[in-house]
Amino acid sequence: MIADASTPLEIEEFLNWMRIERGRSANTLAAYRRDLVVYVTYVSAVQHSLVSVDRATIEQFVAARTNQGSAPSSVARQLAAVRMLHRFMAVEQLRPDDPAANIDGVSVPTGLPKPLSEEEVAKLLDVVPLNTPIGLRDRAVLELLYATGARVSEVVGLSLTDLDDEAGMVRLFGKGSKERVVPFGRFAQQAMEQWLGPQGRLQLCPRHWARRDDSSAVFLSRRGTRMSRQGVWASLKEYGKMCGFEDRLSPHVLRHSCATHLLDHGADLRIVQELLGHASVSTTQLYTKVSQERLFQVYRDSHPRAQLVPS
Repeated sequence: MIADASTPLEIEEFLNWMRIERGRSANTLAAYRRDLVVYVTYVSAVQHSLVSVDRATIEQFVAARTNQGSAPSSVARQLAAVRMLHRFMAVEQLRPDDPAANIDGVSVPTGLPKPLSEEEVAKLLDVVPLNTPIGLRDRAVLELLYATGARVSEVVGLSLTDLDDEAGMVRLFGKGSKERVVPFGRFAQQAMEQWLGPQGRLQLCPRHWARRDDSSAVFLSRRGTRMSRQGVWASLKEYGKMCGFEDRLSPHVLRHSCATHLLDHGADLRIVQELLGHASVSTTQLYTKVSQERLFQVYRDSHPRAQLVPS
């Protein structure tokens, strides 16, 4: 990882430790860096350093971020990065104490994920054209996202050796490079076969690969490089606009939809946890609340004795 000359050495050492010892991805490290740069900028402005900053100053930083209108989730994430940094500094004896050790966390309202209905998912997938290499690629990406509940970073990170299309299995590398193997159904299997056939991926392969990693990528961009998360977002927004629900659509919504529809059809909570790669079942339990809300709404809309009596 290339160090930033403007970033304090303590932060660089912490990020290197997160990369080497914790196996954090480049995207995760970039997010930590952004949050810690915001923190150290504040600390410097109030005439402190990472070695001299005290608990009161960290609490003032949290209050300042909140007063500036930052979302609670953003403030909570920044505070988590600050806590990890100071814990690291104390363990590595870069300072004798941990000023963030007993600071209360930031309360983040629990928001329920808003999945697409099964009919909306079908409408989205059906709108993708299958007469171009890009269309075949996008259909395969969306089918795989919905079939497996994978994160978009996991899908664009796939290499050809991670895929067993004949068996309908794919190896995904989640947060912390944790590996899991998940199945996918025949619709995703058919889409993958078409994409990996002569009219799909081969049409986007360049004469000379820019990077060795690109040659093994399952999904390629128009330029013949590994497809990016931003590329998936752009394609998804385009198809969402065609379907009329662009504002509700993101790769993560397909992950939400996969989990919710599995539970709607009787899947075990622990199995869904394994499929999605959640470290804790409490994260997966959010989706049971979604299913319950849908159940209650259907009941209220459908049962003759549940509806309001006209006045």
